[in-house]
Order: sequence, then C-alpha cells, then structure tokens
Amino acid sequence: MTEPRTDWTREEIKALFDLPFTELVYRAAEIHRQSFDPAEVQLSTLLSIKTGGCPEDCGYCSQSVAADSGVKATKLLGVSEVLQSAARAKDHGSTRFCMGAAWRNPKDRDLPAIVEMVKGVRAMGLETCMTLGMLEPHQADMLAEAGLDYYNHNIDTSPERYGEVITTRTMEDRLDTLGEVRRAGINVCSGGIVGMGETREDRVGFIHTLATLPQHPQSVPVNALVPVKGTVLGDMLADTPLAKIDNVEFVRTVAVARITMPESMVRLSAGRESMSEMTQAMCFLAGANSIFTGDKLLTAPNAGDDNDAAMFARLGLNAMALQQTEADIAAERMPKGCVKLEAFQ
Repeated sequence: MTEPRTDWTREEIKALFDLPFTELVYRAAEIHRQSFDPAEVQLSTLLSIKTGGCPEDCGYCSQSVAADSGVKATKLLGVSEVLQSAARAKDHGSTRFCMGAAWRNPKDRDLPAIVEMVKGVRAMGLETCMTLGMLEPHQADMLAEAGLDYYNHNIDTSPERYGEVITTRTMEDRLDTLGEVRRAGINVCSGGIVGMGETREDRVGFIHTLATLPQHPQSVPVNALVPVKGTVLGDMLADTPLAKIDNVEFVRTVAVARITMPESMVRLSAGRESMSEMTQAMCFLAGANSIFTGDKLLTAPNAGDDNDAAMFARLGLNAMALQQTEADIAAERMPKGCVKLEAFQ
C-alpha cells in the first residue's frame, strides 16, 4: 500500500466531485476496503462540558454570544459528572468519548480539571477527544502529557468562504492550532460543515485544505448544517431553503474525503437526524466509518442509540469493538477478592 498523498491539487479533487455518482462511490468503497473493515463503524459520544457564552461569531453556532438561540451559558462541568457520562457512553457501546467546551481558547486555570477528565476517561479504556478552541503550545503539551488521543479543531469550510462564516478568527488561526496539536503528538480531528449555502467549489477547497496538510487528520468529521433559529446561517437558510446541500452532494463529499484521505476515520457527524436511513447507508458505502451516537451533539439533536442500533441491524453493520487497555489487562490479572475502583469514585 502506498503512502497517502498530501499533494492533491484542486483540479484533481474537482475531477473526483465531477465523476458519475456511482463511479465515485465505487472508487471510494474500494479505497475504504484497503484500510478498514467495511462492516465496522466506530461509535463516539460527544458531551458539552461547558455550554454557551462563546465570544466567537461562528454563523452556524447556537453557543455564540452573537446568536439569539436561547442557549444559556454554563460553567465547566465537574470531573466526576463528566466521567459518569463517559461510563454511560461506554455502556452504550461508544469507544471514543469527545468533550467540547464553548471557548475561544481554554484558560490555564481550567487545564487541571481538563487533564483529570482526560486521564479518567482513558482509564476506562475509551479513546479521548477534546475540542476547546485555539491552543497555546504549553496547553497542547499539557494535553499530550495527560494522554489525550485526539484534539478536534474543524476548519469548517473553504479558505475563500471562511470569512463569510466567521470573522473573529481566521483560517490561519485554525491551522496554527492544528500545527500545535501535531507537534505535541496528539492525533488531529478536523473536518467541517457542508450545507451552509456554499458552492461545490467551496467543498473542493474544504477537502483540499485537509488533504494537503503535512499529515492527514486521523479523524475527519463531515457535518451537515443543523440550522438553528437565531443564528446567522440558521435564519438565512430558513429564507433560502434551496441553499441547503442535497443528499447526493453530501454523499459525494464523504466519498471525496475517503479517496483523498484513505487512512483517516471519516465521521458522519451532525445532521444525521434529518437524513434518511438510505442516505446514511450510502455514506457508509462511500467510506464513512464513524458516527456520533446518543440523543444530543452539544446542543443539537441527534439520532439516538436505539435508532442507530436498529439501523445497524438492518444494514448488517457492527460497532467497532473497544480495544483493551493496559489498565483493563492489569485489572483482569488482579487476585480474586480485590476490588477495582471506578475512575470517577
């Protein structure tokens, strides 16, 4: 198997988008099978550990102070509450637990609690992911030392459209944080949102930016915009519904992400609750192999565990198994009569 390319041109990516739909999905499915079991999908759970009050003006986000969405600002959750949520996620089959805070960037005073969350979730054998906004070098190092597996920082859209969606930080700011994450040795989780009224050329630019990073993101979430009343994009699309992406174009985006980033986990993320089961099935065929499960993604609705289990049963898909950690193996070797303490006690 050859090394994944990081020298894709926009012309090459545009040519992939322009392929006949069935040919594009066929190529993506072939490439997917070279690195992954096509019948396995990773289940992840996303918890908002600090909601609302974000000073950024992201046009899609209900947690921005610029939005009139009714989302109230909260304080950072306690470590024990987060770890109890992680334990429930594990019980429901998730193998990755993602924690998101509505910050422009974390304050150093919050890092000790964040570090304890990471350590506690890892002790359960779950993969850990954090999304906290922009990071300073020493903050990335602290998260790496704590054992954080993934850091999520989406680029959202193409470089050309970025300033129409967000004005309080730049695409370069986003890329700088991704660079710090890579430098610290943490896996990168970075993707974006489609269906924000962008053009196909913007989707080409979005994929091109990710596929030409020095190293592909190990995880690439592809979100379909969930329009929220009171946000700039939610109100705009309420007036111009034809600006939303159609299902075929969404599947094309997933397929092109799979072809250009063949070894990445491509996550079918926000927006699934409004997708038909067949649209999701086409995404899995086109190379998506990770989903967020549960009833909520931060503040947005999600499909729910029971619906996902029923869909997997009908499609013949299996949830990826939880990998055993050194802590699990050590616990199994404990003499009988010893008591294993849960991480959140």
